[in-house]
Amino acid sequence: MTASGGFPVVAAAGPQAGTSTVLEVLRHLDSGPRGLTEAQAEERLGRFGANTLPARYEPSWPWLFVRALRDPFTAVLLCLGLVSAAVASWGTACVIFLLVAVSCVLRASGEHRAETSMTALRELVAATATVLRRTTEDTAPAAREIPVDELVPGDVVRIGPGDLFPADVRLLRAHGLNVHQAALTGESAPVRKDATDVAARVCGGVFDQPHLCFQGSSVASGNGTAVVTATGADTRFAADHGRSAGRQDASAFDRSVHGISWILIRFMLLTPPLVLMTNAALRGRGLETLPFAVAVAVGLTPEMLPVLVTTCLARGASLLARGHGVIVKRLPALHDVGAVDVLCLDKTGTLTQDRPVVGRSLGPDGREDPEVLRWAAVNAWWTLQLADLPAPDTLDEALLDEVDEDELMAYDGVAAIPFDPLRRLATAVVRTPGRPGVHTLVVKGDIEAVLERCAVTEDERGLLRGLATRQADGGLRVLAVATAERPARARDYTPADERGLTLQGLITLRDALAPTAADALKVLTDQCVTVKVLTGDHPGTALRACRDLGTPVAEGAVLTADRIDGLTDADLTKLACRTTVFARCTPEHKARIIHALRSAGHTVGFLGDGVNDLPALRAADVGIAPRDAADVAREGADVVLAEKNLTAVAHAIGAGRHAGGNIATYLRITLSSNLGNVIAMLSAGLLLPFLPMLPAQVLIQNLCFDAAQLAFAHDRPHPSVLRVPTVLRPRDLLRFITGFGVLNAVADLATFGALALALHGPGTGNDEAVFHSGWFTENLLTQALVMLLLRAGRRCAARGRPGPVAWAAMALAVIGVLLPPSPLGPLLGLTALPVVYYSLLTAVLVLYAAGLLATRARYERRHAERATGG
Repeated sequence: MTASGGFPVVAAAGPQAGTSTVLEVLRHLDSGPRGLTEAQAEERLGRFGANTLPARYEPSWPWLFVRALRDPFTAVLLCLGLVSAAVASWGTACVIFLLVAVSCVLRASGEHRAETSMTALRELVAATATVLRRTTEDTAPAAREIPVDELVPGDVVRIGPGDLFPADVRLLRAHGLNVHQAALTGESAPVRKDATDVAARVCGGVFDQPHLCFQGSSVASGNGTAVVTATGADTRFAADHGRSAGRQDASAFDRSVHGISWILIRFMLLTPPLVLMTNAALRGRGLETLPFAVAVAVGLTPEMLPVLVTTCLARGASLLARGHGVIVKRLPALHDVGAVDVLCLDKTGTLTQDRPVVGRSLGPDGREDPEVLRWAAVNAWWTLQLADLPAPDTLDEALLDEVDEDELMAYDGVAAIPFDPLRRLATAVVRTPGRPGVHTLVVKGDIEAVLERCAVTEDERGLLRGLATRQADGGLRVLAVATAERPARARDYTPADERGLTLQGLITLRDALAPTAADALKVLTDQCVTVKVLTGDHPGTALRACRDLGTPVAEGAVLTADRIDGLTDADLTKLACRTTVFARCTPEHKARIIHALRSAGHTVGFLGDGVNDLPALRAADVGIAPRDAADVAREGADVVLAEKNLTAVAHAIGAGRHAGGNIATYLRITLSSNLGNVIAMLSAGLLLPFLPMLPAQVLIQNLCFDAAQLAFAHDRPHPSVLRVPTVLRPRDLLRFITGFGVLNAVADLATFGALALALHGPGTGNDEAVFHSGWFTENLLTQALVMLLLRAGRRCAARGRPGPVAWAAMALAVIGVLLPPSPLGPLLGLTALPVVYYSLLTAVLVLYAAGLLATRARYERRHAERATGG
């Protein structure tokens, strides 16, 4: 490719990067092994720009506030506020606008706090690199630390253990270099890299080229020098980030909110015209009923919903951040986490740690033989000591952890031939105790490479290959160990001496299990969350981890990338639901699998930490990343964990369900109660010669009820709510509010009968104020009953001390009883009620409570039957 400044740059994505020789690369970059001069570097920095990712827009608090206004519920309230203002119902309009402002402030503040936390995380990233620079053309190069953003194409950099690659590079020299590329490829094992100048040695993708390394990867062991081939927006890292710059689909919360909003909009658009037409047709009333019609529409709307939703989510996000170090970047994402019923994740770092442990030590006959492990550890120890390696690789570390150091020190090291990716072997030469004049060659490496150098027959070779294949198919890595004795000598040992070996046996290694994974998987199972593994590793490796964690995978529940490529989207949707392990996945495969699961109706979470996980993070309903993930992965996630483990995910799911359960309870109770009141108001408007309730009374009643509903933000849901995903399904909600709304309307109509008896009894008159007062009291008392009985049903009596909802319901009942006869009553058009009315009202409330409990039991029974397919 050609960079913006002039000469062609050997970018990571370019095909020539994998086939050009070192000399060709240096010529393209107009550089050399001694690096650039300061003048050249300064000129190129001006030409190519800083070595940074494309600038990220950080939203300000005012922009977050404006964005919160786009929430559908908030938009509905704004429309009602404008309509109220248009009909001069200023009290209603002011209250609605105040609720909108409070909701937007809470939401913007919560998301701004999360953004501030993310900015602090971004500042933790290392920002320097060791580069060779010259003052002039004739001076010797000197190594010095410079900020990463000052690197330019053609710079020569030094790399060592633990270093992050600051740009895309082509190796010039490498010594025992092993690189972690999991952030780019998903492969958990470090990859051997070298600078051998052989063009097109590997037929795989660009990440398989051993002489190329990429920004976003890190050095596991070894060291080397390399020339920078691409920086900034030209790197592979930046290209992957750019391809994933935006969420494609609406999340679970967005879909639910839009569905419920449209239900409310339809009801509200229908209600005012219906009130106006019926009053005009039957009572001859005109536009004077318009304020009442608007008040009825407001009465149907859950005005406190935006405030309560934001409060629930912000409170849950705050508790998660303080208690578990989990940052919720987008408040609605907390609800999505609670709605998750499928969690997709990579194996490494969640189910397993990023290191192997020794499994078995097998002799050539397949039986346990500890001598094989001892010889393998001798090889690892003396190769590390004599080959001048900076640190052992992860396989050698696993071997050394299993053997006492005193046993290894019994051997005297003579020489070592370090691992070579072409030989696929490492050899140590030692003096064996009790064998003077003899050197023992200890060879460890790939099974095929070792067998080629062993003196075995074809039949024996076939048996040993079969033994190794069975172990590998079980998800284990296999190393072969062989020895040979040679007369002691002074001259150097070379790879030519690795012949005529005697096979000692095989060492198997498996991924170390994450210490919290098994318990976390049980918790997730109890939460009705299905875990699916999407990995770039071999399928056997993932299956082994699942088995070791006590989560066996059914036969046929494994899909590999080659099979996925041959499936249509419809076929993949069917198979994805039955599959537990998806192996050899590329980033595109992961995103496609998540789309398939969402198409099947699942709410999908994805836990990832690498650049290769970006498409999947964007495709999921909720993307989850640990705080030490790649920068772009962390930026693309909705939820950021303190560390990559499933326990933190389980805590987040619990918090999401806590908030989602309270939101769902509020919606069910409020909408069913409001619908019942609207039906009763419409019926009363047709039966009575006067308005059934004054607009100011409707507003005060709604304010009292809505204020009481804020208690749900601090409620503790029943444990049964936390065991299942909390999804706001509009159809289920409509069915619920219709059934209970009709029941509430029946109670209201029964109250009309009680009022008729009370008003026309001895010593009473047809008093409009008494009717308004009686219905006002009944409404608040029935709504208090609904809060108590629909929240916990028959379990409410089993609870201990009253919770916030119980106290709020009691306060609502007290206001309903005491406000009409109080000094404030006449100001609102209310008055004291006849004593006989309270007796009749008690009977209505008892029957209403019995009806609520019976209807709730029937609803729960049908809901359980649908959930189990009955």
